[in-house]
Amino acid sequence: MLIDTHVHLNADHYDADLDEVMGRAREAGVEKMVVVGFDRKTIERTMQLIDDHEDVYGVIGWHPVDAVDCTDADLEWIEELSKHEKIVGIGETGLDYHWDKSPKDVQKDIFRRQIALAKRVNLPIIIHNRESTEDCVEILKEEDAHEAGGIMHAFSADEKTADEVLDMNFYISLGGPVTFKNAQLPKDIAEHVPLDRLLVETDAPFLTPHPYRGKRNEPAYVKLVAEKIAELRGVSYESLAKATTENAEKLFNFK
Repeated sequence: MLIDTHVHLNADHYDADLDEVMGRAREAGVEKMVVVGFDRKTIERTMQLIDDHEDVYGVIGWHPVDAVDCTDADLEWIEELSKHEKIVGIGETGLDYHWDKSPKDVQKDIFRRQIALAKRVNLPIIIHNRESTEDCVEILKEEDAHEAGGIMHAFSADEKTADEVLDMNFYISLGGPVTFKNAQLPKDIAEHVPLDRLLVETDAPFLTPHPYRGKRNEPAYVKLVAEKIAELRGVSYESLAKATTENAEKLFNFK
């Protein structure tokens, strides 16, 4: 069995066939799916999904790309919703310097405030880091993010950074890029991270693994990620699946 620790079933991409997508995930052995809501629309959809489906849990927060749109009321709303027993994390939050919609200082402020929020509600933080590793790690240290812990989602940094965040009580999650032919860094990370700190995800509908790269991703494909990591580590798929599932259950404290 597997747990997809980061999926966007709340995306418009699944409007036409959500039930079929979820059915394929279950057939592939995915026993739980953690849906991430990161703005008003996707958070509302996340809350609906966790109420409608027994095997769906939620993470809610505000995405760094849209930080400029985040209000005090939005953060208060997220904090209130986080009391739901099936909300298991805060995020995805962090920094994204690839897009320039939100100024860096605004991103940093909203990031810091969500770390504080996560600590108040005693939930782990799911971190989005794109082209911002140095600042991201610095803020995690300054804000004592280790007190909440969490996940470095779709990890794309180097082994040194991996060690830094592991020391701060974070898990490292890998997705589709570990299967890409020319993507050596995630393969190195897949071998480097201790097995008891490793998670798998799809980030569906994005980052689709080989051999479906270029098409819409879906949670069933988390099995391809797990199979590739098992191959890289020289362990059985079953042992890798068992370990990453236990890690997710420990982190998210599923009810």
